[in-house]
Amino acid sequence: MKSSSLSKISSILFSVFLLFSCSSDLNFDQVNDFKIEPVFVANLAYFNIPANRLVDDGGTNIVYDVRDFDVFKDKFFTERLKKAEFNFEVENTIDRTFVLNMLLINEQDQVLETLSFTVPSYKGTPNVIKYPTEVFENARLDLLKQTQRIGFVVLIAAGPPLNSESQGNLRLRSSATAYLVIE
Repeated sequence: MKSSSLSKISSILFSVFLLFSCSSDLNFDQVNDFKIEPVFVANLAYFNIPANRLVDDGGTNIVYDVRDFDVFKDKFFTERLKKAEFNFEVENTIDRTFVLNMLLINEQDQVLETLSFTVPSYKGTPNVIKYPTEVFENARLDLLKQTQRIGFVVLIAAGPPLNSESQGNLRLRSSATAYLVIE
C-alpha cells in the first residue's frame, strides 16, 4: 500500500514538473544576420598530350586550343563569388622543355590575363611540377568574372625532333576553388 501511494505521489510530482517550462521571446530579426560562406572545388582543365602527337622538326612550335568557359553566365554565382584560386600541376615525360600559357579571354576575344608556366624537359626522373596557387581577388577577380573562354598555348622549345615514334606525355591537371558569400 505504501508503494502504491508513493508511486501516485511521484507521478503527480512528475506531471507538475512537466507543466513548467522555460521560454523566451523569439527574435525573428536574426534571419537578417544569416550568412553562409560555401567553398566549392572543381576541375578546371585537364589534358594529356602524347609526344607522338607533337611531331616537329626540332625547332620552336606552338600548339593552341580554346574552350568555352561559361561559369560566369550564372548571375547568382558571379554576384556572390568573393575569391577564386587556381591550382596547376604539370607532368612532363618528354625530352623537351615547354612553356604552357593559359589565356583568359573575354567575349570580344581579348586576352584579359595570361598565366605562364615553364615546364622543364624530362631527364629520366619524376618530373611533376606543382605551381604556386593563382589567387583572384578584388580587381583581378573582376577580370576573371569577364572570362568567357580559356585558351591554352603550348610552346615547344627547341630540342630533339619529335616524330610518330616519340615517347612520353605532357599532362596538365588543374582545379579551381571558389569562395562564395551568401547573405
